[in-house]
Amino acid sequence: MGKEAGEFLPKAYLALGLCYSLQASDASLKAERDEFNKKALRVLSKAHTLDLLDAQIAMYLALQLALVRQVSAAMEPLQAALSLHGDDLHSLHLLTLLLSAQKHHRHALETLGLALSQHPDNFNLLFTKVKLEEALFGPATALQTCEVMLQRWQSCYDVGRSSETDDSSSIPVAERAEVSPGGRKSSIHLTLPDFQDTSTGSLSPSSVALSRLEAALSEVSDISSSRRQGPAYIWTTLEHIWLQAGELFMADGRLKEAQFCIAEASAIFPNSHSVLLQRGRLAELRGQLDEAKGLYDEALAIHPTGERILVHMGRLLVKSGRVHLGEKVLRDAVQVHSTSHEAWSCLGEALQSRDAGQAPDCFLTALELEASCPIRPFTIVPREL
Repeated sequence: MGKEAGEFLPKAYLALGLCYSLQASDASLKAERDEFNKKALRVLSKAHTLDLLDAQIAMYLALQLALVRQVSAAMEPLQAALSLHGDDLHSLHLLTLLLSAQKHHRHALETLGLALSQHPDNFNLLFTKVKLEEALFGPATALQTCEVMLQRWQSCYDVGRSSETDDSSSIPVAERAEVSPGGRKSSIHLTLPDFQDTSTGSLSPSSVALSRLEAALSEVSDISSSRRQGPAYIWTTLEHIWLQAGELFMADGRLKEAQFCIAEASAIFPNSHSVLLQRGRLAELRGQLDEAKGLYDEALAIHPTGERILVHMGRLLVKSGRVHLGEKVLRDAVQVHSTSHEAWSCLGEALQSRDAGQAPDCFLTALELEASCPIRPFTIVPREL
C-alpha cells in the first residue's frame, strides 16, 4: 500500500502546488500572495524532485518560477519538460512567453509558429501572436492576424454554413446545431472595418492588407446582433478578438475603426468590464474625459481589481488634476498587481506631479519589472491537471 501511495505522491504534490499557485493569483494582499507563491514553489519543486521524468510537473514548476519573475531559472525545468514532450502546447506557449520576457521577440515568434503549426486553431496562441507582431512590426501587421482570427472563429463556430454530413469540424453535431442561430445557413461575413479615405483611388499598404470593404461602414454583423446560442466561451473568444482589433486600431490612430470593433464586442456582451474599459479608452482618446471616467467607474464596479482598469482610471484622474485620488487608485493597483510595471510607472508619475520623494523608487521598480515582463501575462497558461 505504501509503495502504491508513493507512485501517486508526485501528482499529489503537483495538485497541491497548483492550488497554492491559484490562491496566490487570487490574493489581494501582497504578503498573502507572496506566502502562497513560496508554498507553491516549494511543493512543485518537491514534486519535480520525486519524479524528474514527469513533463507536466516540470512545466508547472517552470510556470511557477515565471510567475514570480524568476525567468532565467524557469528555463531549466521547461527545457526538461520539452525534452520529454516536445510538442506540448502549454510548454511551447510558456517558452514563447519566457522568450518575450527576455525581449527575444523574434525567437518568441518563431517558437509560437512551431506551436501554431501543431495547434492552428488555438486562439490563446493566436492572441499571443497578435501581441508579438504588434511589438515587432506594428499594429497594421497584427490586425491582419485579427482578420485571420475572425475567419478562423467563423469556420470553427459558425457551423450553420456546413451541411449535416460535414465531418471535418471538430465540434460535435449536437453542438453545431446549437451554435448555429435559427438553424439557417449562414450568410454572415465577419470582417474588420476600413474607413480610410479612398477618394484618391489608392489605399495605403496597411489598408490594402486589411481591407474588406463590402459593407463594414454601416452594418453591425449578423452574428453579433443575433441571439447568442451555444457555449459561452465561443462568444467570449469573439468578444476578445473584436476588442483586440479595437485596441490595435486605437494604437494606429484609427478611431472610427476602433469604435466599430468595440461596438461589435458590445453587441455580444454589453456589460462586460473589458468592453467598458475599451469604450472608456476610446472616449479618453477623443478628449471626452468625463465620459471616460464614467465608463471606467462602471468597469470597476464589475471588476474592482482589474489591473488595466485601475491603471487607466488612476492615470485619467491624475491627468484631470485629481492627483491624490489618482494616487490612491494607483496604490490599490500596485498592491493587487505588484508585478505591473505600468501601475508602478503611473504611480511614479502621480507622485512626481506633487514632488513626492518616493517617485524615483516607483520608476526604478517599474523599470526592473518591465525588464522581465512577458508580452502577455504568464497566467494565460492554464493551471489544471
